[in-house]
Amino acid sequence: MNIAYVTTYDASRLKGSNEWSGTGYYIAKAIKNQSISLDYFGPLREPKGLNNIRRLKRLYYKYMEQSNYQSDSDIRTLRYYAEQVSKKLHSSQKQIDVIFSATVNPIAYLEASKPIVFWADATFANIKDFYPIYTNLSDSVLRDWHQMEKLALQKAKIAIYSSDWAAQSAIHDYGADPTRVKVIPFGSNVNSPFNHETIKDVIDARPTDRCKLLFLGVDWFRKGGNVAYEVAKKLNRSGLKTELTIIGCPPILDEPIPDFVRPLGFISKATPEGQDRISQILLESHFLILPTIADCTPIVFAEANSLGVPCLSTTVGGVPTMIRNGFNGQLFSTESNIADYCDYITNLFANYGDYKNLALSAFNEYDSRLNWGFAGQQVKQLLETIL
Repeated sequence: MNIAYVTTYDASRLKGSNEWSGTGYYIAKAIKNQSISLDYFGPLREPKGLNNIRRLKRLYYKYMEQSNYQSDSDIRTLRYYAEQVSKKLHSSQKQIDVIFSATVNPIAYLEASKPIVFWADATFANIKDFYPIYTNLSDSVLRDWHQMEKLALQKAKIAIYSSDWAAQSAIHDYGADPTRVKVIPFGSNVNSPFNHETIKDVIDARPTDRCKLLFLGVDWFRKGGNVAYEVAKKLNRSGLKTELTIIGCPPILDEPIPDFVRPLGFISKATPEGQDRISQILLESHFLILPTIADCTPIVFAEANSLGVPCLSTTVGGVPTMIRNGFNGQLFSTESNIADYCDYITNLFANYGDYKNLALSAFNEYDSRLNWGFAGQQVKQLLETIL
């Protein structure tokens, strides 16, 4: 099986694949590990002068229409992407069997005789008014983006999404054929060195006399850093000594940073040193706490589970596909009280054997479904059905 792997950026190298948090790189790697031949059709070029046009449009919509402009669905750009993919297909030295795209942008306007498959983490209907940057969009952006989603879904033999939330949107918001819409969660970008026996030693090494929470996110408020802080603060006041480590962004507080907060700033996962440091901090943590108010499918949950760390988060977006209550963490409503988080954590520490079982179960969730090996196997099985 020969696949043309289409991305707008360079997905052949992790350093060049910073877009989408490197997910495009790991998708390609997962597919290649299934003994599938993969040709990189990327990076794709943007039309000349696009940056100037983008800048002018943003100014126009901001001051003339009091709305926001996002260029992701710019028709001229999408047609240019499709034209480049078409030329690469015709000049390819291999017989291409499947065109596989990471996200829908490069293939929405593509005309091809080969089956098209894409893997995305959301539809536009999902993210509109969900993320701050996708609010108050201009009418033209709304029209073009919805059109891009519809075209991609019409052309795709298989539309893969990383969550049930996104898959249901494709069906209900865009009329996608349910038989063509599939759900495969993303895997962990950290290769766990542990198995079911050795992870027990890691879990046993965590302290029982204090709770170590880790907040890992680059957006303090959207990722729920304020909630994580209040949880740690209340746990300390209630008698459970708690430490909150913060990676990715500085804490934004209305008071001086207390001693129980350990802000480490941004640590890049793009380097082995950065990955090792984050992994070590995760290993020592009892919970990853990410009370997000807007997210698709954060891969950090799979990474935490790969090290036997349960996750505390919210029932928003695609998070419930990643985190299952009682299996690899606990989800709370965005309306939940700080006390709800604290009661959950306190009860587990009062019955510490239950915490150990949850941590072991979290590792099992990673080992059984939240890893790129399993994701690659599922993709291969789907591709074989259309050849």
